[in-house]
Amino acid sequence: MADGATPTPDQITGLVLAGGQGSRLGGIDKGLQDWNGEPLARRAAGRLAPQVSQVMLSANRHLDRYRAWGLPVWPDPPELAGYQGPLAGVLAGIRHCPTPWMVVVPCDCPHFPLDLVARLAQALQPDTEIAMARTAAGPEPAFCLVRREVEASLARQLQAGVRKVERWASTLRCVGVTFDEAAAFFNINTPDDLARG
Repeated sequence: MADGATPTPDQITGLVLAGGQGSRLGGIDKGLQDWNGEPLARRAAGRLAPQVSQVMLSANRHLDRYRAWGLPVWPDPPELAGYQGPLAGVLAGIRHCPTPWMVVVPCDCPHFPLDLVARLAQALQPDTEIAMARTAAGPEPAFCLVRREVEASLARQLQAGVRKVERWASTLRCVGVTFDEAAAFFNINTPDDLARG
């Protein structure tokens, strides 16, 4: 943002998305699966923590296990029945976000950049509402930095049936942020992917 207004880590809360169904992994709770001796969601929280003021988790199952890590854990909003996808988790996070900005990461990308948040923040313009990571392969919509004030817009989009982050972002003032290291955004979707850990 202009004039030195780039948000600093103390102005940004992190949210790890771990509320999905894990359908491509047989319905398991992906965030609790082991990666090099550590649950995926806890690894994501650990990579994110130095980049932000605090970290929250979005989860819909095994809430006590997640809360045992000492982090706030928020299930999807009660008005959204069933699994409504990552945007429901984003809405839950925004409703509990104490800072002007919130950065979102999925639990299933164990190598995302350790300077992710700084690079997203540096790309902001004064009127930007969301900054989204992208690589040469295309957008990485689950990695985004959003203004807390987009809550009402997001709630409306969810009520209208929007489920994809990119579609919601297209209704906002969005900036794409290119990352050259595509391998950093490797995500776990299959048992073979999980076995790589």
